[in-house]
Amino acid sequence: MKYTKDLGLSPKAPPPGLVTRGVAIWPGWLDRAAQKALVAELRAVIRAAPLFSPITRWGKPMSVQMTSAGRYGWFSDRRGYRYVPRHPTGTDWPPIPAPVLDIWRAIAGPGRDPDCCLINLYRAGAKMGLHQDRDEADFTWPVVSISLGDDALFRIGSTDRGGKTESLWLHSGDVLAMGGPARLIHHGIDRTRPGSSDLLQGGGRINLTLRVVD
Repeated sequence: MKYTKDLGLSPKAPPPGLVTRGVAIWPGWLDRAAQKALVAELRAVIRAAPLFSPITRWGKPMSVQMTSAGRYGWFSDRRGYRYVPRHPTGTDWPPIPAPVLDIWRAIAGPGRDPDCCLINLYRAGAKMGLHQDRDEADFTWPVVSISLGDDALFRIGSTDRGGKTESLWLHSGDVLAMGGPARLIHHGIDRTRPGSSDLLQGGGRINLTLRVVD
């Protein structure tokens, strides 16, 4: 179908429920049972690769905690942003859970699996400034994102820095993809809505971001 080519998705990807600025969104992709099952899988990932607080290149701690699964993990310190083959403890990153790969394959197709599943944990007050996902070598594959837990206000800009933006609320179980012309769009999380979900023990939001790295 034409929309899949325009959005950089697999020809067999299900039609998104919403498209804004080229970002495809599937509200409620995961039902409550699937969300709970995925959270259980992520607990095992976090036991193997504990959450840590990254530092920006300017030496400021980020407000999110993170870890990763897959061949690479995303990392940040004063040397800059990059992918690394091991967790800061020196252990290999655990495999990406099968239910996460199923979502990727449904949207991006079976041609290649993601190299990295970045796991960001947003507790009350955490946010993510406008940025581009551009630390990867191959932009022909989309970025796929999965939301779990509290609602999050997702801000979308353009491929150029500056200009008008628009925002929308993402809810637990929503999936989105940035592909094609939107692959390098600026995006971020303005804030979460604490207490809007009881999915995660202790509250908060988990965002999974899937990317092909090299």
